[in-house]
Amino acid sequence: MRIPRIYTSAELVLNTLIELDSEASNHVGKVLRMKSGYQITLFNGDGADYAATISEVTKRTVTVSIDDSIETNTESCLYTHIGQVISRGDRMDYMIQKSTELGVSEITPLTSERCEVKLKGDREEKRVKHWQQIAISAAEQCGRSKVPAINSIMSLDEWVKDKPEEELGLVMHHRTTQSLTDLKKPQKARLLIGPEGGLSESEIESAITQGFTATTLGPRVFRSETAPIATLSIIQWLWGDFNQ
Repeated sequence: MRIPRIYTSAELVLNTLIELDSEASNHVGKVLRMKSGYQITLFNGDGADYAATISEVTKRTVTVSIDDSIETNTESCLYTHIGQVISRGDRMDYMIQKSTELGVSEITPLTSERCEVKLKGDREEKRVKHWQQIAISAAEQCGRSKVPAINSIMSLDEWVKDKPEEELGLVMHHRTTQSLTDLKKPQKARLLIGPEGGLSESEIESAITQGFTATTLGPRVFRSETAPIATLSIIQWLWGDFNQ
């Protein structure tokens, strides 16, 4: 039987009994229908996996014993932060899931001139929470012991101005000839990805003014959910997973 990996927000301490939080308890007890004595692997984002044994399952709670701490090596040496203008439908879900699998560290949903999705109040809070759960589920599946943070929604202008000086800022669009392979390896990278209609000229210029480098992946126009996946794949090859 495959041992499931489960994310929990609880503190994980060796040789202790803990009660899982409500979401983890529901998944283990009601979705997976696991029972006392079953083995699971837990992680809470501290960078390690924990081997655990289920001690008790009730209608609402699951109690486990933390048996062992397992060192993992699933994080990239390259810190990556994606600023993605919010897209329609389930495209953001897809981008967050695949970016998590590709090792992204942080994602900030953005609004822009051509953004067609408007979220405010409760709708915004629920959507960000939904996106965070997408990242958690993807981390469970792909073996990551850290979950990328899904930040609150920001305007594009605010996000580009927020770039730390030590980060390599990349604004991705097809109207430039600058290749990723010509750039020096950074320790951190910040990727600006536009919406379905693309970034406006003024937004590109604003990003460049704030220290971003205009970069292309080739002559073709990528969909908004394709661009971050392609970019992450390339920079992990150039500077991250294969250059630890």
